[in-house]
Amino acid sequence: MEEKTNQSQKILDAAYKCISTKGYANVSLRDIANEAGVVLSQLNYYFGNKEGLFAEVIKMMINKYLHEINEALDIGETARDKMSSLIKFFKEMLNNNPELFRLLYDLTGLAIWSSSFNTLLRNLFNELSNMIEEKILNKSNLKDNLVNYSSKSVARMILGAMFGTAIQVILNSDEGDISDALNAVQIIFE
Repeated sequence: MEEKTNQSQKILDAAYKCISTKGYANVSLRDIANEAGVVLSQLNYYFGNKEGLFAEVIKMMINKYLHEINEALDIGETARDKMSSLIKFFKEMLNNNPELFRLLYDLTGLAIWSSSFNTLLRNLFNELSNMIEEKILNKSNLKDNLVNYSSKSVARMILGAMFGTAIQVILNSDEGDISDALNAVQIIFE
């Protein structure tokens, strides 16, 4: 049983690497099998098909990502401290692991057309919004012009601003000051 787990994890790791460096559309199952050092039939054995494999990659990415963001949101006492920690996390991810964001954006595009990917990504964004709402917004005083909005709406706005800025950083990696735009999200607490 352990060998089966090791083989499937080896395939998942290879798929993650291939998709995050080449993009979903540019990766074949053969590329993944070669990267994993397995025969092509093993991918079908463990995951059924390309969509099944990629759904497992998304689940792996989501679990890792949610765990890391949760840890970032546990840093600090005040809502402002927690927001600063979240912004720092996003900046570090953009600098040190832009492949994760590329993969996330690639899979978000796929989620528009695939119901199984849609459910996974929708759940990710809902969970992220819930974390922001619970760990930051429910412990803060929002600026006067935001008090008429639900904390859920503000959490979604923060998440959208951060992901929107992140994609601009990825698309304009030579324009370093874009990542500083993430700091502007703090304005809701001033």
